[in-house]
Amino acid sequence: MRFVLASQSPARLGVLRSAGFDPSVVVSGVDEDAVAASLTDPAPEELVRALAAAKAEAVFEALGGHTDMVIVGCDSMLSINGEMVGKPITPEAARERWASMAGKTGELLTGHAIIRVENGERTKEASGTEGTTVRFGTPSQEEIEAYIASGEPLQVAGGFTLDGLGGWFIEGIDGDFSSVIGISLPLTRRLLSEVGVSVIDLWTRPAS
Repeated sequence: MRFVLASQSPARLGVLRSAGFDPSVVVSGVDEDAVAASLTDPAPEELVRALAAAKAEAVFEALGGHTDMVIVGCDSMLSINGEMVGKPITPEAARERWASMAGKTGELLTGHAIIRVENGERTKEASGTEGTTVRFGTPSQEEIEAYIASGEPLQVAGGFTLDGLGGWFIEGIDGDFSSVIGISLPLTRRLLSEVGVSVIDLWTRPAS
């Protein structure tokens, strides 16, 4: 069975490969702002789940009648200071983000949506969310400027990574490590089980 990751995130791909999968990567091209705008005052969990579902759906439509596969769409956002934030995109936004979250605690929400395809037909689907508490350190201005100059925080939810340079500025987490990186292994396993697929059937080699 083919496992399709509807994301261009190298971090998500790395998590899955380390866990024994060899996913096909198909980028959804979904307009996330348009999806968010179509929702009426969504709860944070509803927002990330809807974005993940839109990505999985777009990839399903793009692949047409390919047989026997599961598609997983993912989306992550940081809930902090009463606000849901995604990718900073610009250095200015990343700088403002870190000024507001340094020394504080936020919740990284990850939504996943899975579509199972058998004999070219959609047969089952499942979706869910995972929340992990992140405790931010208080980096110096010099450290923040160097981090922003690296480019790493600009294209990741919340403007930080746990498994890269940003890990130096995270005091700790309460919850699922893989979820903060971008794809929750426990949640993905539960959702795959809901659509009748076992993770061990998707292993291409022993997990490292």
